[in-house]
Amino acid sequence: MAISAVKSVPTPTGKAEPASGDTPAAAPHASKKKRLLIAAIILLLAGGGTAAWAFLRPGAAGKEAHKSLAAKPPVYAPLEIFTVNLNQEVGEQYLQVAVTLLVPDQAQAELIKLYMPMVRSRMLTLLSSKKAGELATVDGKQKLADDIKARLQQPFVPNSAPPLISSVLFTSFVIQ
Repeated sequence: MAISAVKSVPTPTGKAEPASGDTPAAAPHASKKKRLLIAAIILLLAGGGTAAWAFLRPGAAGKEAHKSLAAKPPVYAPLEIFTVNLNQEVGEQYLQVAVTLLVPDQAQAELIKLYMPMVRSRMLTLLSSKKAGELATVDGKQKLADDIKARLQQPFVPNSAPPLISSVLFTSFVIQ
């Protein structure tokens, strides 16, 4: 077993001090590096944690947008039930559908009510042009909702603003 000896140099006071360049003199320098390394790691972790917290938490703008959505209730414009003969594939088939329109505000709902005869006429001509096979699938119903929205968003009066419709919702849908 080897024992390392530290060389020491006698001093005038009689105490022995380590000779320059030996390991005890290098120890304060190594401990300074360790402290700096530990401090840098702590700063990196704290900075990373702060950045993650800032990016992952909902911001003030997100909270304000959520509050404005929650404060403004949806506006619906329900339409009367439509019963139409479908375009014939095999025998006579009927469609009975109830539709509710989601509109941005009460003014749009009032506009729909004001022009209800035109709304119903557009709906009846569109619905009666469809075939049962087209409407039987989910995709067919979605396409019908898109068609209804496009048809109803045309202006009621020439050179006027078109009604705004956010969504077309089926509340009843029966093919017989």
